[in-house]
Amino acid sequence: MSYNGYEGFKTFSVEAKDGVLWVTIDFPPVNLQGQEMLADLNTLCLRLERDQDIKVVVFQSAHPEIWVCHYDTNLLKDMSTEACSRGEARLLDLQSVLERVSRVPQATIAKLEGFARGGGHEFALACDMRFAARGKFKFMQMEVGMGILPCGGGASRMARQAGLGRALEIILSARDFDADEAEAYGTINRALDPEEIGPYVEKLARRIATFPLASINACKQTVYESIDKPIDQALKAEAYWLYQATSKTPAIKRFTIADEKDMQRDMDNQRNWNGLVENVQEIN
Repeated sequence: MSYNGYEGFKTFSVEAKDGVLWVTIDFPPVNLQGQEMLADLNTLCLRLERDQDIKVVVFQSAHPEIWVCHYDTNLLKDMSTEACSRGEARLLDLQSVLERVSRVPQATIAKLEGFARGGGHEFALACDMRFAARGKFKFMQMEVGMGILPCGGGASRMARQAGLGRALEIILSARDFDADEAEAYGTINRALDPEEIGPYVEKLARRIATFPLASINACKQTVYESIDKPIDQALKAEAYWLYQATSKTPAIKRFTIADEKDMQRDMDNQRNWNGLVENVQEIN
């Protein structure tokens, strides 16, 4: 199914509902991450970067056992056997495309109900959030056993997600990790039973999709920009993105109305912020 110009993809289909774009990966026989998928993801990002209606993107799979299997090894066999200098090193297509996925203004969620190994797992790491089904999800970074290293952002993002020791254990062991291990190590947000993951992800996606896109993007960019900066620079980044948000959302109008109605001193509001956040979306 196509939506609002989201068409012509070879490796996945898309469907939009209530501000959420559901991307269903479907590239038989094993959802191989080759040039076709990278081209589709790059085009998808181009469209998302210009879309003001989509707030959340959920990546899921039509395959009963596989989310995305791994990077196409045919794309690696012609790599140079000669070492190069740091100045000569250039990003791989996989690195560039997955970085673009991580930077789209929408919130991105990987709904993991199958294997995600190598580049497939790195694709999941490039998403903002990851939820995995117990008994179905397994991930692995097998690259060390092949004589290389995770080269789709895996080494870089994994250290940020799991910490240095766990990242190195994952990368150097080159073994399968299940959903509960992934949750314990911090590479996913949480492990869920197979019957729980669908409703949980949908409820989360629909809630995020009620919020302004500009504030979703500002939150994302602040977190990504701040994670490896000294605190003084991180606080400046927060301030910068705050003003980007207030310039493009009804935030000031909402604060003004809340002040006029003295909403913040109402005890019932303090008890029900979860619902109040939803109700305030009516003020535009």
